[in-house]
Amino acid sequence: QVVLTESGGGSVQSGGSLKLSCTTRGSQYRYRRYCMAWFRQAPGKEREAVAAVDNDGKTNYADSAEGRFSVSRNQGIVTVSDLQTRDLKPEDAGMYYCAMISLTGCPASWRDGREYRFWGQGTQITVSS
Repeated sequence: QVVLTESGGGSVQSGGSLKLSCTTRGSQYRYRRYCMAWFRQAPGKEREAVAAVDNDGKTNYADSAEGRFSVSRNQGIVTVSDLQTRDLKPEDAGMYYCAMISLTGCPASWRDGREYRFWGQGTQITVSS
């Protein structure tokens, strides 16, 4: 069983930045092939994909995140993904989740949450205008 833990959320004003992190624990070995993705969900709205990164560092972004968010991975002792957010807007507010699947590269359907086996509990971003 893999446990994902997000951190780094908080409250910022419009135009601010936050760096979210996702760490893994519980796996008996470091995942060598994976796709790690970030999703968000605002109250009353559907969950949407934000960005994804695979073990080779190849990235994918939703249109809403392109140019403002940056996703990365760090294959240290535990697999870690960071999501650097910039120029945050009120519509970026919500609960941000990281998700992971052991796979060679992110699939073409990386935006579909059903692709991912492991999920974190989320970290909240609040953006005031």
